[in-house]
Amino acid sequence: MAGNIVKPHVLMMSEITVDGKLTLKKGASSKILMKYMDHATDILLHKTRAEYDAIMVGSNTINIDNSFLTVRSVKGKSPLRVIPSSRAAIPPESNVLGPDAPTLIAVSKKASPENIRILEDKGADVVCVGEDKVDLPLLMKTLVENYGVSKLMIEGGPTLNYYMLQDRLVDEIRLIHLPFIVGGSDTPSLVGGMHIESEEEMFSLQLKNYYMCGTNLVTEYDVLYRK
Repeated sequence: MAGNIVKPHVLMMSEITVDGKLTLKKGASSKILMKYMDHATDILLHKTRAEYDAIMVGSNTINIDNSFLTVRSVKGKSPLRVIPSSRAAIPPESNVLGPDAPTLIAVSKKASPENIRILEDKGADVVCVGEDKVDLPLLMKTLVENYGVSKLMIEGGPTLNYYMLQDRLVDEIRLIHLPFIVGGSDTPSLVGGMHIESEEEMFSLQLKNYYMCGTNLVTEYDVLYRK
């Protein structure tokens, strides 16, 4: 737990290039780079999904990647899919609204009732956790108390990753390193958000493990928050 926040244990997991990028360019799907993961690393990703109660990505990732967020490469139960979307702006044809696994859409009070109705008609649970935008600490508390989630995996884009770290909600990070350099000043990297002003605002990590998974280097870190 981070401080007195009621939350699940949170793992952030992502593939990144040598220069820390998630995609080829702004607006491009991360699936393009994921094609270059070793098969053993793809199995690691799906095995990790099967070990967690829930998996979370942001709504922008859904709009770009149209991910399923299910367990496919190994045997195991697909986790609860959690999508924060303050305005409930998830396309009705999105794969996460399919029958493969349960889905929870977290919205704010600014969400359109019509959008909420469409999502509920597609079989998703919709929970309001915030006034103008999704309150991530409140969402974490809701996941624990109402959905029995004790372990949450994030495969988020830079915005969700930033706010989860900013709210001190991430416990550990696992990175799959791809041997490419992409470049680009506006190409999405692991963490976006506001620019920091000093080293005191950096997020500190402690390397706890590293290993080869097939041809990919995997590194694992604990997140160290300042008191």
